[in-house]
Amino acid sequence: MEVIRDQYAAVNERDWGRAMSHYADDVVLEIPGSGLQSGTFEGKEAVGEWFGDWMATFDRDLHFEIKEMTRLRDGSLLVIADHRARGKASGVEVEQPIAWRYWFRDAKVTRLWGGFEALEEAQRIAEEERATD
Repeated sequence: MEVIRDQYAAVNERDWGRAMSHYADDVVLEIPGSGLQSGTFEGKEAVGEWFGDWMATFDRDLHFEIKEMTRLRDGSLLVIADHRARGKASGVEVEQPIAWRYWFRDAKVTRLWGGFEALEEAQRIAEEERATD
């Protein structure tokens, strides 16, 4: 949990090197859905580029606040965070929850799955985990 807390803090501080230091070289990012940014991205460089491209669409006021962290039975960590930002091109303010599921090896993120379209499924997964505890 501390790895993810520091990763979110680094993003909020715009310390991209520190944020990416928490990812394994062979990390895999899975973004469900059918949007332009969906797909599977492999390797630290590709994952960093995906996040860089996505975050570049927002002004510097981009901010995340972790709302919920749930350790799942398989050892992964499910995070639901509030995402607040303003579109760089449109100026439109965005405030919505986002969900990410992280898998780890040697205190590094090896796989992550999620995004805005994953929120409903992530909430269902968290509820199922709590119901069976």
